[in-house]
Amino acid sequence: MALSLGIIGLPNVGKSTLFNALTKKQVDAANYPFCTIKPNVGVVKVPDERVAKLAAMSNSAKQIYATIEFVDIAGLVKGAHEGEGLGNQFLANIRNVDAICHVIRNFQDNNVVHVEGRIDPSSDKEIINLELIYADLASVNKRLDKISKEAKSGDKLISKQVDTLEKIKGYLNEGQSLKQCSLTADEQALVKELNLLTSKPVIYVINSDQPADLLLHLDGPAIVLNAKLEAEIANLPEEEQADYIKELGLQDSGLNKLIAQAYNLLGLITFLTTGRDETRAWTVKRNTPAPQAAGVIHTDFMKNFIRAEVINWEVLLRAGSETKARELGLIRLEGKNYLVQDGDVCNFLINN
Repeated sequence: MALSLGIIGLPNVGKSTLFNALTKKQVDAANYPFCTIKPNVGVVKVPDERVAKLAAMSNSAKQIYATIEFVDIAGLVKGAHEGEGLGNQFLANIRNVDAICHVIRNFQDNNVVHVEGRIDPSSDKEIINLELIYADLASVNKRLDKISKEAKSGDKLISKQVDTLEKIKGYLNEGQSLKQCSLTADEQALVKELNLLTSKPVIYVINSDQPADLLLHLDGPAIVLNAKLEAEIANLPEEEQADYIKELGLQDSGLNKLIAQAYNLLGLITFLTTGRDETRAWTVKRNTPAPQAAGVIHTDFMKNFIRAEVINWEVLLRAGSETKARELGLIRLEGKNYLVQDGDVCNFLINN
C-alpha cells in the first residue's frame, strides 16, 4: 500500500524547501507568497537498511523499496476561505492523502518574508487549522444542501445522514477538528466518505534553524528539523549523506524521521520478501493477518493462501542464507491467523 502525505502551511514557511529535500524533485521555492500554485507531487523510496542487507545475502537482481508520496500545495493565508490570497481551493488536492504534514515556521530570515509580518508558530498553526475547519464546513454544507430536500421524503437513511452532518457541522462551528470529536462508527464512515480534512492524522514539522522546544498545543506528533539543511543533505551523493548527518551531530535525516512518524501514526509496518530475482519491502497495517498481507503481493495469494514461511530479517541474516536457516529450523510455518510483524521475511505458500 502506498503512503501519501499532503504538505500544508502558510506561504514562506519552508514547505517547498522541505518538499525538495524529501523528494529531490526540484520545484520552484522562490521567496514570494503563492509561488506553488499547482500541487507538486513526488514519489520517493522509503529508506530501509533491511532491503540492501537482505539483497546482498540473497544476491538479488533487484532491490525494491516501499514508496511514499508527498503532495506540496500552495500556501494558505488567513481568510483563504473568503478568497484571500489564492483562496483555499488547493486543499482539494490533499483530500485523498493518508495524513497531513503541517509545516510551521520557527526561523528568522530577513530575506524570506513572513506573510503575517512576524514569527509566531502558535498563531500560524491556528490560522491553518481554522482554514481546514472552514474547508470542511464548506464540504458539509454542500452535502446538506444536496440531500436536505431528499430527507423530506421520509427516507430514514437520508434523514440519518442529515442528522450526522448537522452534528459534524456543530463541532466544526465550535472550532473543533473532527479527529478530536466523539463519533460513532457510522458517523466516522460518512466523514471518511467526504474526505474531511480535519479528520486526517496530522504530523507537525517545526522548521527551525535551532533546537526548538515549542510549547504548542498540538493534536499530533511533531518533529523539529531545518528544511534548508535537509535540502543541503539531499543534494549530496547518497553514499556521503550518512557521514554528513553524523558530522552535523544529527541522529537521522528529516526524511527518515518524518516517514517513521507517519508509519507510526497510521499504524503501518513493513514485511519483506527476498530471493535471487528481487528483495522487496511491503507495507501493511499493523496486525494484518498473513492471508491479507499475501494479498498485497497479489490478490490471488490471499484467495489461495495455505500458510506462510516466516523468519525475522535479523535472524535470517545471522543464519547467512535461507538454506542454512531451514537446516537450523529457524523458519516457522504460520497459518491464516498469524499477524505479520514488522521485519518479518515471508514466503507465502498457495494453491495453484
